[in-house]
Amino acid sequence: MSDLYSGMDLFSELDRLQRQMASTFSGFPSSIRSGRFGAFPQINIGSTDDSIEVVAFAPGVDPKSFDVSIDKGLLSISGERVAAQPATAGDEMRTYAQERFVGSFRRVIELPEHADPDKVTAQYTNGCLTVSIGKREASKARAITVQ
Repeated sequence: MSDLYSGMDLFSELDRLQRQMASTFSGFPSSIRSGRFGAFPQINIGSTDDSIEVVAFAPGVDPKSFDVSIDKGLLSISGERVAAQPATAGDEMRTYAQERFVGSFRRVIELPEHADPDKVTAQYTNGCLTVSIGKREASKARAITVQ
């Protein structure tokens, strides 16, 4: 009989440990590119032939409260969403549950090397902030004629 065997089933103990580890880390992103749960605003990033498109879904934010900047290859979007409480008669309303994010936010996105920080436009429409970053001319695809 081995000194390592202590009377318990080793495989069931490993299975229990695996289930415990899975439940402990189940709330974490599955990849480095995954966003954190509940991050505000939610962001989509895409690309066209001429630009990199970033869309931040930020309903209820005053367009004047946005601060959009690019520094050292990082796009920073920050701002604040204020509470939109309905007018109540008499007493102040007591909140029992709140699912809408209220407060300051900041999202930072790493841009690819071919992004041109001199060619940036931002537009806020229907609760979406669209930031368009142009690509450098050297990185654009071009047709080459074979002679």
